[in-house]
Amino acid sequence: MLRWRLAASAVLIPVLIAIFSFDHQAGATAPFLLGLCCLLAVRGNWELVELLKKRSLPVSYPLTVLGSTAIVMSAWWGQWAFRSFTSLETVMLTFSMVVLLIFLKGCVLYREPGKNIERMACEIFCVTYIGVLLAVTAQLRWLGNGNAGYLALASVVIAAKCGDIGGYTLGRLFGKKKLVPLLSPGKTWMGALGAVLGASLGSWLWLHFGPSLFSNAWTPCNAEWALCYGAVLGVIGLIGDLAESLIKRDVGAKDSSNLVPGFGGLLDLLDSVLYSGPVALVLWHALPLAEWVSTKR
Repeated sequence: MLRWRLAASAVLIPVLIAIFSFDHQAGATAPFLLGLCCLLAVRGNWELVELLKKRSLPVSYPLTVLGSTAIVMSAWWGQWAFRSFTSLETVMLTFSMVVLLIFLKGCVLYREPGKNIERMACEIFCVTYIGVLLAVTAQLRWLGNGNAGYLALASVVIAAKCGDIGGYTLGRLFGKKKLVPLLSPGKTWMGALGAVLGASLGSWLWLHFGPSLFSNAWTPCNAEWALCYGAVLGVIGLIGDLAESLIKRDVGAKDSSNLVPGFGGLLDLLDSVLYSGPVALVLWHALPLAEWVSTKR
């Protein structure tokens, strides 16, 4: 298992770094990140719909992937048009329109009582979990007028994945007492501590050494706030992992798919990042992480 994880990471991390680098050079329109997020929406919806099918819920994949992709793209519309709205306003307006479309489809296709509400609820769940969380997380890209976007985005990925590594390591070495045995039997209290410590350390290292990669004038972030930021994301990422476990446990699946050996599916890779993204956006605006970077667009 560990060998597969290391091999997959050796491929995925350089690819992600390359996409981030090209997108940073492309400017505020962020075309490479948009392409990546649209691909994640397409694949993520497929995995989620397939999981829901295990509960015999006939969720429409074309509708959910169309809705999620539209919501993701709406996060970019402020760069091209609709400048009378903020990006988050555009995201929420698009989400509202997708919900209306789901209800319209339900009205048109209604034939008899039974599972209509469940189907519509699952379709709204899909576009929320994939589309809205991706679109809100993407808002970090334009932090500091776009200059600090990848400092912030990378901090989320690093915190989440260092938390995963810390949790896996301490859990395997010292974990005995189960954290939530009914939901995720493999998670322990020691693993949870490792997740918080790993996320804190990863965040501190990135926010200490990372700023100079973007500008010689940028100094390291305050150590106390960087550690606090990482600890919060470590807890949130752990909850995100448990939230995805809830979905899989409820449908009787071990992984969301077998896309990446050693990791599972795309949702297994993204769970902590998706859950942490909106919280990270709040923290970057609320905490004095980098006072030399304006959080205003």
